[in-house]
Amino acid sequence: MQKRVMRFFSLTVFVLMLSLVTQASAFAATTSTDGASNAAGVNPYSPASQHSYRHGVVPTISQNNKMKAYSVVHPAATNTLAYGGGIDGIGVTSGHEKVYLVFWGTQWGSQSTDGSGNLTFSGDPDSGAPLIQKLFKGLGTGEQWSGTMTQYCDGSGVSTGATSCSGSAAHVGYPTGGAFAGAWYDNSGASPSAASGNQIANEAIKAAAHFGNTSASTNRYAQYVILSPTGANPDNYKTGGFCAWHDYNGDSSLSGGPASSPYGDIAFTNMPYVMDQGSSCGQNFVNSNGTDDGYTIVEGHEYAETVTDQNPAGGWTNTSSGQENGDECAWISSGQGASANVSMSTGTFAMQSTWSNDTNRCDISHVTVGGGGGGNDFSISANPGSLSIAQGGNGSATISTAVTSGSAATVSLTASVSPSGPTASLSPTSVTAGGSSTLTVSVGSSVAAGTYTVTVNGTEGSANHSTSVTVTVTSSGGGNNFSISASPSNLSIAQGSNGSSTISTAVTSGSAATVSLTASVSPSGPTASLSPTSVTAGGSSTLTVSVGSSVAAGTYTVTVNGTEGSANHSTSVTVTVTSSGGGGGNVITNGGFENGSSSWTESSSGGYEIVDSSNPHSGSYSAYLCGYDSCNDSIYQTVSVPSTASKITLTYWTYISTNESGSTCYDYFYARLRTTSGATISTPQKQCNANTHGWTQYSFDVTSALSAYKGKQVQVYFLGTTDSSLPTNFYVDDVALNIN
Repeated sequence: MQKRVMRFFSLTVFVLMLSLVTQASAFAATTSTDGASNAAGVNPYSPASQHSYRHGVVPTISQNNKMKAYSVVHPAATNTLAYGGGIDGIGVTSGHEKVYLVFWGTQWGSQSTDGSGNLTFSGDPDSGAPLIQKLFKGLGTGEQWSGTMTQYCDGSGVSTGATSCSGSAAHVGYPTGGAFAGAWYDNSGASPSAASGNQIANEAIKAAAHFGNTSASTNRYAQYVILSPTGANPDNYKTGGFCAWHDYNGDSSLSGGPASSPYGDIAFTNMPYVMDQGSSCGQNFVNSNGTDDGYTIVEGHEYAETVTDQNPAGGWTNTSSGQENGDECAWISSGQGASANVSMSTGTFAMQSTWSNDTNRCDISHVTVGGGGGGNDFSISANPGSLSIAQGGNGSATISTAVTSGSAATVSLTASVSPSGPTASLSPTSVTAGGSSTLTVSVGSSVAAGTYTVTVNGTEGSANHSTSVTVTVTSSGGGNNFSISASPSNLSIAQGSNGSSTISTAVTSGSAATVSLTASVSPSGPTASLSPTSVTAGGSSTLTVSVGSSVAAGTYTVTVNGTEGSANHSTSVTVTVTSSGGGGGNVITNGGFENGSSSWTESSSGGYEIVDSSNPHSGSYSAYLCGYDSCNDSIYQTVSVPSTASKITLTYWTYISTNESGSTCYDYFYARLRTTSGATISTPQKQCNANTHGWTQYSFDVTSALSAYKGKQVQVYFLGTTDSSLPTNFYVDDVALNIN
């Protein structure tokens, strides 16, 4: 299959540039990448245009190409970053970086812990959760990628507009020993399907309370990465042309409004599950098998920008374009500053370069630049880094500190536990760097079995570092955790029939427990029942799925939830409903496009293959119509309508994303039935750029329309059209024409 990575031929680029030149005056007052109002540097194709809270926004690769094309004819005056003067006294993260990872929403599924103490989730198909934890645990372990950021600074001695830092200024610190400060699964409810900026900011504030950071001082060097689950669409990133952005809670331009924090300013990142977007957000950008390349590239981009512009835009930005250090180096695939693998103690990670003022280029590595301010820097570690403690018991670990610069220093130590339950104490609480303290973790008999994180913070002057200990609490007889699974996990059921699957549970700690089971179906259609609905963990229940004769053929998901005490886990069963076949069944061949364009006739005004792998509903392929200017793309299949047909139903799934804005229709999608000569019989559906949505199934009774064509052939036809600017993407998958 031809992979549609870039739709710019030389003539197209030329035409686009001419179009951009003519549009320049119309865009002159729009918002730049980081909300700057300097009209000379505005890039109207930035996903932050008219969304100024999207600071340091990572555009999709295709959107980045449009931004670059515009920049060719509207170049920024300079790439140099300048200091913004700080907001609330905050410019950069000049203390030790503390990164808190928040896995937001029950869609992440059931939680476990791997052998390295990283949280893992059943609803994480691409294993992004442990990867992102390893990344932040590995920063500051000898890698030089972090060095680029250490040249930037803040404080009273740094003037607004400065483009370099003195040796005595408070610089961004090198994250010695790792930037990871803790991870939390917030499964108190589902993550919103399309969270606003305000909702994301409030989740970060909630996380600050969870981690015990309940003052402005404890949040001064902290950032909260709000990680949405697969399937979620935070800030409508799937149609907004971007992969992530960062901000702080007090930004008055946040969608939904600023969020009030009782704990001081809260820096946060909106980090979607970008693997859902495939290559547009970096899949395989560095490695040929790099399914998760985009996850570390995009989050690395936002981390680098947060530590250099913690309260946007009070830190370091380009006063000409509004861009930050990551923006200026986004999606470079070759040459100086190209994204590359960066080795750390915890693994190798695909990362992008960041802008360096002192070398005047994008650097993937850089020497560490020292900052003044007095005091000493030090490292802090825990041995062992993980404990297993039974309910009602105690465990201990040694917290060690070591001077890395300067003379001996006294380090103050504090400990916090998340989620709440166990208690932690340190003796002594003040040690000379190079000394040690004993951490004691106590687990009461009522503390729930599960995984907890104890974070130990050390402070000496302006230096602040932390380490963490993973605590696994095992049951002493009360309360249990359990697993849940389905066998088989895939069912194929004909209309008017039933299918069954066995739902099994198993105790992972403690004694026997009774698990309550419930089932739900999405989208609606089939019904699901469980017998019994309450089982002893280690037992099983039978799930029965019933498909009425009127249920449309297609794919459905049955989710079974199990609850025991505070533990909640789920499993899912995929149900494929097939036609009962009374008169022909589904007469569409290769309706999921898994065999390429076989059985289909495709036509593209741009000369592109219609069948595409970038965004399937199911399987590996879908039909991709348009996505470029002045498009006229179509795909159709000729089928026979049986003379005995009594009911004919057309079903399919569509996905629409656009670069247009507002409710005016410019670009269109048509689902039609045509004669073999191409004459339109009927148009069951017409959609446009104003109807953006994720994968959605549509079903139309076309019996009347095709009544005159029984015993004849017709065409099932899909058409996409766009005007001369701001294209729309139309995807179609899982097409069926069911005959009864």
